[in-house]
Amino acid sequence: MILVFGSLNIDLVAQVPVIPGPGRTVLAPSYQTHFGGKGANQAVAAARIAGAGRVHMAGRIGRDGFGDRAIENLRANGVDTALVIRTDEPTGCAFITVDQAGENAITVASGANMAASADDLSSALFGPDTVLVLQMEVPFAQALAAAHLTTSAAGVVIWNLAPVPEKMTREMVTQLLAATDHLIVNEHEALDAAAAIGFAPSDYEAAAAELARAGGLTCVVTAGAQGALAVTANGARVRALAPRITPVDTTGAGDTFVGAFAAMIHEKVPLQTALRVGCEAAAQKCLKPGAQAGMPMRAKIPSLA
Repeated sequence: MILVFGSLNIDLVAQVPVIPGPGRTVLAPSYQTHFGGKGANQAVAAARIAGAGRVHMAGRIGRDGFGDRAIENLRANGVDTALVIRTDEPTGCAFITVDQAGENAITVASGANMAASADDLSSALFGPDTVLVLQMEVPFAQALAAAHLTTSAAGVVIWNLAPVPEKMTREMVTQLLAATDHLIVNEHEALDAAAAIGFAPSDYEAAAAELARAGGLTCVVTAGAQGALAVTANGARVRALAPRITPVDTTGAGDTFVGAFAAMIHEKVPLQTALRVGCEAAAQKCLKPGAQAGMPMRAKIPSLA
């Protein structure tokens, strides 16, 4: 199975003439509600490639209407929600204002996501066929515990180091690397992670090589229009080009890559194929507005059609 342990949010988005500063109020004609949270995003992306019933979401939501809608949305996308637990904390919510120039300001209230617990995961879930997908929007200690459950059962851990914590310590990165099979980062996250363990690489490719060597893992760097690069533990490099497109909305492209990559790793395809499918899925997402709403189905992926 593909098991995503992570965050579930509801995003409230308002278009405003100007993003308000301290003490100011602006009026917006309306607002839009979107489904978000990196965990939920990646689960939906994976399910649209892997198929219904093959992706399980684990995390926490509140006993509220937002939680009801988050569950309904995941189920509608073929994600199993039996491991999503209700808690007294409210469902995670992001408040997003976007001005006329497209600049945004975002406040995330983590809510129930901070109650996510590896104790919710039965040992029966883990085995050699388990692919665990992690991010950085739930407590690190709980994500790490889930990773250890997976590695102990000979499963595969895919960890997306995003968003980078404000206080990312050397110990944290060292522990993460030791529990991970495939680390997925963008260019900036690669440099930040390498710096945290004492390296000062000249570019993201050098950072990826250091991270792969230090963790004995495969480090995948997503680089937007430049495609994706993977560096294995022995230093081998594998690349995939990004399709040439005119993007409409890049929101959720990174999460789409992670979900599609996880689906391919579960199918045990070659690394080159997993990278290519991830790039193609992310490009397809960029052709449509919205994060989850724009994520492609398997039939839309050229390499899989």
